[in-house]
Amino acid sequence: MKKFLSMIAIASVLAFTWACDDEEATPDRPTITAPAALDVLIGESTDLTFTVSIPGGFKSASVTATGGEAEVSAALTAGAVSGDIVVTFAANEEAGDATISLTVIDNNDKEDLKEVVVTKGNQVTITSNITANTTWKTGVVYVLGGRITVINGVTLTIEPGTVIKGQAGTGANATALLVARGGKLMAEGTAASPIIFTSVADELQPGQIVSPNLEPTVNGLWGGVIVLGSAPISASSSGSQLSEVQIEGIPATDANGLYGGNNKTDNSGIIRYVSIRHGGANIGSGNEINGLTLGGVGSGTVIENIEVVANQDDGIEFFGGTVSVTNALVWNSFDDALDTDQAYNGTVSNFVIVAPNTGSGFELDGPEGTYKDGDHKFMNGTVYAGANIADLIDFDANTNVQMSNIYFYGISNNTDVKEYAAMIAFANSTSSVAGFQYTLPAEKSAATVFAGIPADKLTAVAANANTLGANLTSFTWTWARQSGALAGIGL
Repeated sequence: MKKFLSMIAIASVLAFTWACDDEEATPDRPTITAPAALDVLIGESTDLTFTVSIPGGFKSASVTATGGEAEVSAALTAGAVSGDIVVTFAANEEAGDATISLTVIDNNDKEDLKEVVVTKGNQVTITSNITANTTWKTGVVYVLGGRITVINGVTLTIEPGTVIKGQAGTGANATALLVARGGKLMAEGTAASPIIFTSVADELQPGQIVSPNLEPTVNGLWGGVIVLGSAPISASSSGSQLSEVQIEGIPATDANGLYGGNNKTDNSGIIRYVSIRHGGANIGSGNEINGLTLGGVGSGTVIENIEVVANQDDGIEFFGGTVSVTNALVWNSFDDALDTDQAYNGTVSNFVIVAPNTGSGFELDGPEGTYKDGDHKFMNGTVYAGANIADLIDFDANTNVQMSNIYFYGISNNTDVKEYAAMIAFANSTSSVAGFQYTLPAEKSAATVFAGIPADKLTAVAANANTLGANLTSFTWTWARQSGALAGIGL
């Protein structure tokens, strides 16, 4: 009997022990719920939130990544049994898929691992105005989804190597980048990494200079770049001087299109090593957008190393203002290459004009109102006229300009200079030309081509034997140079 009772006691102890073991069984391993797959721009950072359940208590979390760098930026407190873990992922500069892998370990060293796929893209569409200071990043393609305005008081910074593409559109839907008065554009490319404005039809990607699919004559596919400021202009209405007017190419309903003022040193930013291509969309009957439009832009603005290719309207047009431009190349414009209006009073130096189509090399207009403050200047330039140019230089009687050290060649049609004599004879004119070198076919005479310009201002030279003109070393970065187009005309 005693033996039997002892066996019962032992069995009871074992049963109690087993019950305790069941109560103290190891908790389940952690479980991670990963966020959905997402997109991120190359070079950008994003946060991913993982929701975790950890019955055994939180011990640690770690993360690995491909295609960029990742870190746990918000973990749980020790022993927590549930919550969110935030991972910050910084994408590298290569487009494609990346993976982020999160591992969570509990206090019993049990773990779970979840992986998320992130697609790294290099294109973003801009559909609204720039209303806060913004930076467009190197290696990214920004698509202008309409007329995008940098508003008063705001700065848009564009890093070297950025590509901006305009969608197709005409009329009120024409795409353009507009910098309103008081706004700033800090577009500072480099010779190795220029900033390129082009069309969505262009397959060009960051790092490329020569378009892989568009010829340098394709034009009118989008609008252009418009910069407006508060420097003086000479405009009028019914004979009265106006201090501000609406820029051409922008509908009158958009007040951001106003330009002009009284601040000669107004600063609209920096535009350096920028190529603008395939623009000039038509917004109305005979009203197209220039490649680069400068309305009332002040001398505090820096513009240098500019290329405009295949614009349906003018290459660069100045409406008043005092800004100067250095190292400018206009290739295949479909109206005038360089156009000045409204008593522009800056200097364009070291420039190249190549083969305007139907327009003039220079369209130089004078004041429209009563305001005038000296002459603008063109210095040290080379002009290849080509077969389709209209006028070599089209002066107005009241044009306020001084031109010097310019070489003209490639003249094969009946192009000439218009209204030089009328300009010089205009009341109180201080306009002048000096140091013109030229190469003409045997059947053409300087007296006809350069009508009215005194012989002592002109010197004939053999083709490309000029001793003045543009310093071509400034244009090695351009599409015109890298495509061989300049070499093809002896430059």
